[in-house]
Amino acid sequence: MKQVYLDNAATTAVREQVIERMTEVLKHNFGNASSTHSFGRSSKALLEQCRKNIANYFNASASEIVFTSGGTEADNLALRSAVRDLGCTEIITSTIEHHAVLHTSEQLQKEYGIALSFVDLDDCGSIDYSHLEVLLKGAKQPIVSLMHVNNEIGNILDIHRVAELCKNHGALFHSDCVQSVGHFDLDLQLIQLDFFAASAHKFHGPKGVGFCYVRKESGLKPLIFGGEQERGYRAGTEAIHNIVGMDEALKTAYENLDKERKYITDIKAYFIEKLKESIPGVSFNGVCEDMENSTYTLVNVCLPIAPEKAPMLQFQLDLKGIACSKGSACQSGSSQQSHVLSAILSEDKLRQPSVRFSFSIFTSREDIDYVVDVLNDFVNA
Repeated sequence: MKQVYLDNAATTAVREQVIERMTEVLKHNFGNASSTHSFGRSSKALLEQCRKNIANYFNASASEIVFTSGGTEADNLALRSAVRDLGCTEIITSTIEHHAVLHTSEQLQKEYGIALSFVDLDDCGSIDYSHLEVLLKGAKQPIVSLMHVNNEIGNILDIHRVAELCKNHGALFHSDCVQSVGHFDLDLQLIQLDFFAASAHKFHGPKGVGFCYVRKESGLKPLIFGGEQERGYRAGTEAIHNIVGMDEALKTAYENLDKERKYITDIKAYFIEKLKESIPGVSFNGVCEDMENSTYTLVNVCLPIAPEKAPMLQFQLDLKGIACSKGSACQSGSSQQSHVLSAILSEDKLRQPSVRFSFSIFTSREDIDYVVDVLNDFVNA
């Protein structure tokens, strides 16, 4: 049976050169980076070189990169410290953020009694920047948390505009950049971000590692206590092989960014074209059909299927060897509708099945043809 993987927004395949580099480190750099002997010093040198490399991709300082277990921990680190230690009394966010931000914000509201405000969205899930400014004018010591690229519908935030608004109103700015790091350029000398989160497995690196960008002199305090690793920001022995894998994956992503972006953009455009040709009545959620204002890595498709057939769609796709998703992989197993789609779609649209298809450099046109044929057969069965 043909196997087609179109769930790259959930996780990506690890590149071969990343596996080779990680294997090399596992064999030869197994020392604890906190140890003072030669084995430890070797690992420490490797760790700090990776930190410097990663910082350079974003025009940041090495001291501003804190290694974490992934994006969720990085989001928690920034938001919790902002409220607990930096005096923030309000979080301004949106209802379509990743649950790493939404659930953390809700928990902080319970624990600290902070205000929690949600910026208005238009019908396509894009931020109302005028309303954001209104919220900022009325807020006292806020932190704004808005994701750069939405993980379900692919909308791109005008991150420069939000950064300027935050700067003008004295607000901290945190962004979950898990879906954009490795796929978009981020120059932190041009964008006044205070914190952002990244995760290696979204750009063909290993799972279980990511980082939090923490602007210099932010005053951030640790989330995890113990030893003095990561300059005291994050206790725990560093997984050197994972960090090296992340560095290698990020290096490869940015060295090949233009070429790979063009290839994947063409795949996405081809998929949209074939769907429109084959399935009359197909529609696209958010602005993912807009190639300028959405990420090139995914589409969220609403299929014209009777509600009673909808529950069988993903089951049938899986039987045909097609991997895709209803929404965030972190919600898999939940019977609830996607909170992102619930925020922007009508009741009628919600009764039709929506599926997220996400692409990578390993996706082919033959894969797309096969998926469209399977979808067409299901719709017309």
